[in-house]
Parts: sequence; C-alpha cells; structure tokens
Amino acid sequence: MEHPRTRPAQYGPRRDTPPRPPRPPGSSGPSGPPLPPQAGRAAGGGVTRSAGPARPGRPARAPQRRPVPARRPAPAPAARRLPDPRLTGLGGGLFCGLVMLALGLLVGVVFGAPQTVYGVLFLPVCVLTAVWVREGDLLAAPVIVPIAFAVGLVPVADGGDGTGGLLTGLVTGLATQAGWLYGGTLVAGLIVLGRRIRMVNRRAAKGRPRR
Repeated sequence: MEHPRTRPAQYGPRRDTPPRPPRPPGSSGPSGPPLPPQAGRAAGGGVTRSAGPARPGRPARAPQRRPVPARRPAPAPAARRLPDPRLTGLGGGLFCGLVMLALGLLVGVVFGAPQTVYGVLFLPVCVLTAVWVREGDLLAAPVIVPIAFAVGLVPVADGGDGTGGLLTGLVTGLATQAGWLYGGTLVAGLIVLGRRIRMVNRRAAKGRPRR
C-alpha cells in the first residue's frame, strides 16, 4: 500500500509574494500600542494638528502648525493740524484790511484809542497775511500790509470833526506809528522772501535729472 508523500513545510516568505515594507518607528500596528493624539497648542500660540496613522511604505507626517495672525497696532489718532489756507492777492488784502479795521474799532472802544496797542496787534496780522498768501501772489503781501494799517488806523486816529480833521489825525497817526508800520512791513517782506527762496529751490530740485 502506497502512502502519499508528505511535502516538507517551507519556512520564510514565499517566493511569489513581495516582501512587506518595514514599518516606520512609532507607527501603530496590529500588535503595537495606538499612537497618542498630538493635538493642542504649541509654543507661541500656534495650533498643531495630530499626525495621522502612517501608511505602509509612507513616512509619518510631521505635525502641521497654523500661522498665528499678527496683531495690527491700533491706529494712532490723527494729529491736529493748524489751518493752512492759501489766499489770493485780493483775498489777502480783504483779510488784512478787515482784520485791522476790526482791531482798530476794538482798540478804540476797549482801550480808549491808544495807537501803541494798535501797532502791537498789527505785527501778528502781518505774519498771518504773509504766511497764508499763495505762492503766486507772494509779492502782494508787502503791499497789502501798509494799506491795511492805514485802513484800521481810521477809528483810532485823533482828529477833529469833518473830513479835514479825520485826514489830519490819520496823517499824524501814520507819522507817530511809523515804527510799527515799517516793522510789520519788514516782517511780511522777510517771510515772503523766505517762502520765495524755498519755492525756487524746490522747483530746481524737481528739474534736476535723477542719477
């Protein structure tokens, strides 16, 4: 009686099946412990995502970190700027004349028409007129200022009744307050000269070719 031949057992992997790829360290397997979830906040406030289970043949993914949005600083309050109007020659004349006339009436009512107080108040008006006139009418400021001084001196002038007395008081006031008149005109002329030089230099700088 013939017995069937028994085939010896083959140890190791079969030749017809490809070898299994090595598992990366720390990956979960059928016998290994499960990976701990890596979630939470990293240092610096970034949020990290937990790396998923590693697939066979692929390395484990590193935890991804979300960029923390940078905080924008609060906008600084806008600085208050002084008014910077630009008056024409006619506008500068009206401004200076009306202001000096109002100051002359105020000085005559409050202080009893002292011409020295009127001359002191004349200086800041000259400065404002020379600063606020536009660049195209700079040369008009030194001409406007003495005319406005004479207009505002009418309520302050000491004269008699009638046109003759008014003219006499006006001429006397111009002669006695000539120092304030010349001083205000000189201040306005210096400011206009400085603005003119700056304007010419700025135009020359714009016309130069850039290297």
